[in-house]
Amino acid sequence: MLAEGAVVLRPIKLRDQRAWREVNRRNREWLRPWEATIPPPTPGGPVTHRPTYRQMVRHLRSEAHAGRMLPFVIEYEGRLVGQLTVAGITWGSMCSGHVGYWVDEAVAGRGVMPTAVALVVDHCFRTVGLHRIEVCIRPENRPSRRVVEKLGFREEGLRPRYLHIDGAWRDHLVFALTAEEVPEGLLNRWRRGRPRNSENSQGNPARPGN
Repeated sequence: MLAEGAVVLRPIKLRDQRAWREVNRRNREWLRPWEATIPPPTPGGPVTHRPTYRQMVRHLRSEAHAGRMLPFVIEYEGRLVGQLTVAGITWGSMCSGHVGYWVDEAVAGRGVMPTAVALVVDHCFRTVGLHRIEVCIRPENRPSRRVVEKLGFREEGLRPRYLHIDGAWRDHLVFALTAEEVPEGLLNRWRRGRPRNSENSQGNPARPGN
């Protein structure tokens, strides 16, 4: 478990299903434009269906046990408000991973997502041993871009038609950090630069990372 104030990251569990589904249901329209979708099958190709919650959790756990993923839920003031996953973890000469996330609209603008991302980046660099973290975001998703900008991620460029999002292949901007860029820790950087009233801010909300 990773924690900073009222923000907690912990492994996702099967028993989170009711709370996870309830948050997703309330935020259906909020999340839809930024959610990954499954492209239509090519002629003769396999047909892939969206997994159930239980299938999703079992897959995340399997990938975590294989060292390729770190799946978390986000809690704020004791209730589940989102999900954050470090995926695509690669070892050897790269030691890299990428972060994806979503958050309940009801708590957007309170500093929850920047805090969660800072927590997980520090964990990846200091405990897991990764060297580089990426976040890929659609150019249109300005609120989510503000999350990585607040934390000091570098913008590295555009990946055309990178992921299938909301029914089509979408361009994504790449933001990244390496361990050498935050020797003091990303959470410490966020604490120093964070507005004192950010918990109650009603500014631009943090939407899903895609």
